[in-house]
Amino acid sequence: MTPPGNAWNELSLSEDPAVALLQKLGFRYVAPEILEAERESVKVPLLPSRLAKALKKLNPWLSDDNLHKAVRSVGAVQSATLIEASEEVYETLVHTRSFEQDLGDGRKSHDVRFFDFDNPTNNELLVTRQYAVKGAKKTIYPDIVVFINGIPLAVIECKSPKLGEAWKLEAIDQFSRYQELDDKYRELGAPRLFETVQVLIATCRQAAVYGTVTTPYRFFAEWKTTWPMTPEKLRALVGREPTAQDVTLAGLLAPQNLLDLVRNFVAFDPDRDTGRVVRKLCRYQQFTAVNKAIERARTAKKPDDRGGVVWHTQGSGKSLTMLWLALKLRRDPLHENPTLVLVTDRKDLDAQITGTFQACKFPNPERAESVRHLRELLSGPPGKTVLTTVQKFQELAATGGSSGKRAARKEHPVLSEAHNLFVLTDEAHRTQYGGLAANMRKALPNAAFFGFTGTPIDKKDRSTLSTFGPYIDTYTIEQAVADGATVPIFYEGRLPALRIIGNTLDALFDRVFADRSDEEREAIKKRYANEQTLAGAPKRVETICLDLLDHYAKAIQPGGFKAQVVACTRENAVLYKETLDRLHGPQSAIIISGSNKDATHLVKHHTSEEQRTALIDRFLAKDDPLKILVVCDMLLTGFDAPIEQVMYLDSPLKEHTLLQAIARVNRTADGKSYGLVIDYWGVSEALTEALEIFAPSEVKGAMTPKSDELPRLQARHAAAVRFFVRVKDKDDLDACVAVLEPEDVRAEFDAAFKRFSQSLDMLLPDPSALPYVADARWLGKIRQAAAAKFRDKKIDIADCGAKVRKLIEEAVAADGIEILVKPISLFAPELEEKLKKLKTPEARASEMEHAIRDEIHVRLDDDPVFFTSLRERLEQIIEDRKAKRIDAARELQRLEDEIRKKIRARAETAATLGLSETGLAIYGLISERKPLTAAEKTGNAYGKVDESKKELASLLEEQLEPQVSLVDWVHKDDVQREMRKRIKRQLRAAGFADDKLDATADSIVDLMKRRRGR
Repeated sequence: MTPPGNAWNELSLSEDPAVALLQKLGFRYVAPEILEAERESVKVPLLPSRLAKALKKLNPWLSDDNLHKAVRSVGAVQSATLIEASEEVYETLVHTRSFEQDLGDGRKSHDVRFFDFDNPTNNELLVTRQYAVKGAKKTIYPDIVVFINGIPLAVIECKSPKLGEAWKLEAIDQFSRYQELDDKYRELGAPRLFETVQVLIATCRQAAVYGTVTTPYRFFAEWKTTWPMTPEKLRALVGREPTAQDVTLAGLLAPQNLLDLVRNFVAFDPDRDTGRVVRKLCRYQQFTAVNKAIERARTAKKPDDRGGVVWHTQGSGKSLTMLWLALKLRRDPLHENPTLVLVTDRKDLDAQITGTFQACKFPNPERAESVRHLRELLSGPPGKTVLTTVQKFQELAATGGSSGKRAARKEHPVLSEAHNLFVLTDEAHRTQYGGLAANMRKALPNAAFFGFTGTPIDKKDRSTLSTFGPYIDTYTIEQAVADGATVPIFYEGRLPALRIIGNTLDALFDRVFADRSDEEREAIKKRYANEQTLAGAPKRVETICLDLLDHYAKAIQPGGFKAQVVACTRENAVLYKETLDRLHGPQSAIIISGSNKDATHLVKHHTSEEQRTALIDRFLAKDDPLKILVVCDMLLTGFDAPIEQVMYLDSPLKEHTLLQAIARVNRTADGKSYGLVIDYWGVSEALTEALEIFAPSEVKGAMTPKSDELPRLQARHAAAVRFFVRVKDKDDLDACVAVLEPEDVRAEFDAAFKRFSQSLDMLLPDPSALPYVADARWLGKIRQAAAAKFRDKKIDIADCGAKVRKLIEEAVAADGIEILVKPISLFAPELEEKLKKLKTPEARASEMEHAIRDEIHVRLDDDPVFFTSLRERLEQIIEDRKAKRIDAARELQRLEDEIRKKIRARAETAATLGLSETGLAIYGLISERKPLTAAEKTGNAYGKVDESKKELASLLEEQLEPQVSLVDWVHKDDVQREMRKRIKRQLRAAGFADDKLDATADSIVDLMKRRRGR
């Protein structure tokens, strides 16, 4: 629920405007107490009566029995995990559920519609706030819940803008707890709510991010468009300049958009590393691209104008965009069961897209295994989804008849004249396809062609636009980096004396063959003086490998990432592999194409398709010792490897090939803030020339010189140190930490430090970064000490890069202040040592205060009455100190006498009363709390003992012992019902009022779950 200290900010600045906008978008606000009265129990998130009413409206033929079954199919899912339940419910809501019923023509199966996807206003649209849902142990209260037809589809968590950048972590952490995504949240949430939920939004008004069920923190992203609503219309709707929150809510939750997202933009895809199913929701650029393509296909005045080009930079989810466009084209009734053809230019891309479609359960995709198979598929009945390589169209032109014999053919055969045929072509460039696009058009003369590419169309390749049509949507390199969809790519030229481009061949030749005689050098020059031969000189490759291994060990390996080496020829690739092995480098593998004519030294490095797949899987696995892949022309495009951070480039790549290759390092991964291209060929020197064929705006940010990071490091350093400008003695750790006591200041500093450490980690071990190392150590110590003192779990050294993390750890060890930067519990022996090391009474009192606060927070549920009373006493002591009624020394004494000693003596108090610690907690729950007198404050925290209540507490614990001794009782509703019955029976006999029985029984069962549930 809303934290009391931030209630006003959170409520008025974020939650109220969000609800107001949702109402303007068409949702009707209904108070939570009204909705709660409609529900059988707060354990049921669904609004059954509203769903039943909507189902009857959309499916008037439904019998009462089938209506009940339809409601249960959404509200009573039996699945082992949340993701399984989410997928099952999604299949029901979107792909419908069939029920048998006699409608006058015999008993047959009929599909039930849960939403009217085509007419959003034909559904019941509701929004509420603080919607209670009870889980196994806790009741959660999400800030805002959005319903369609009584089904919760979106949950919004609002935070105060005053939290700084910490708002996002706090909100998403709350989603994790609600969904119980981690063992630490076991029984602290209500996962059932999220079985039907499709969208999660975290917002603080000035910023907002979204995800879906089970989305990890790093995949929450911004939604930056209100499409199809114009910015002007949103401005008029809210009556002011729209905030990021307004854009996100209007873009995702406008009823038309929300239903479109639910129906057409969700995928359940197995994770390559873990094999676990991941639920995916589209990004904003995928949503707009697909819908713009659909709009063009529906409204183009001429058949030839129905297609176009979607340019979304590599790493931004192009395969899924193609999937969702195909899915939406298939569902569009205007096209009457269309045929879809997905075309790639390579077998590996064909396999990749086929795998994506199959994994996401796209209906019956068929992969053309041969030229003849492609012809059969396209010549047959409509409605198929065919996946093929473009080369099969080329081969068709030279293939005659069913016998497959070669025969001259002047015209490409027509395979289908259907108008409801759509071709989705991957990497649609003239340079890749040449005349094959024309072949496809001859084979499919009435088809609409959509071209997808991860690189921009170059100035010489505008024929691509004339072939496929104008741009439908663009998503540039710069946009992807800004959105966090990809990481920025930096480049660094190394070993300039050995570069191929940018130096004359003569100069390089003389350097490489300096150890040969004049006669030998002249003979070599006549026969071998070309770029490839010079690049493969063993001495040159050895020098590069020595540099490469040193760089990898110092700059990349500490972060746990991997590398790719790109050679200009297969022979050179083999030389790199053998040299890396000879120099005892990390484990590496070579993946190159093979030929029957290859020499022996190449043949021994040939691999089968299965072997290549196994090597790639090993490379992609973070913990596998295979660290480096050596390639020539394979794995330069279409290879998705988040684990790869650096590409060592020794090949003359240019234009599209260069852009595609370097994008291997732009994928996001935990702890990865950038990709790096180390250039040994000289490509970076010719980069401007190589990219001149593209429009400047389209390739902005393609590769940034690593040296450009230095000014950013300087600025980020200044931003981090400015927090302590007023601290006179910078070595006074207590004084520096005190600056960060306000939560919003601490959040701002933490964000500034992360940015500084990110830049420093990228540049190290470059000498230009060395002047900032001392301050990184100093700031890191302050950050760690603040995290320990304020028990701030949002601050963790693990979120720094490996190199900066090591600097901080070394600094802490060297200064001997480990104890000051370690969170120590209230009763740990080290706490006294830590208090002694603190320099001032204020610092010691503050340390004790936060240790007590953390102890109470952790143990509050163990004994709510006892620890609530201590929390109130803590706040009173702090208030006395702030009002200067007591000084810091007296505050420390009171914290020790009135709180710490009471917590330590709790077990002794229980023994004195003749109760177990559990019995003492029950005693607190059934006793009426009264303000403690001054005398009672020196005794136990429960005041004067009520003997009858003490006996009742002991009896209740004894009565519940058989149930809590059962295996896994916390997951058995029947056992808990029996427990409540026994508790209420004893309470009633003891004279408890009827209106208190249910709440007290629930409190005692929750207490037993906490104390005896594991």
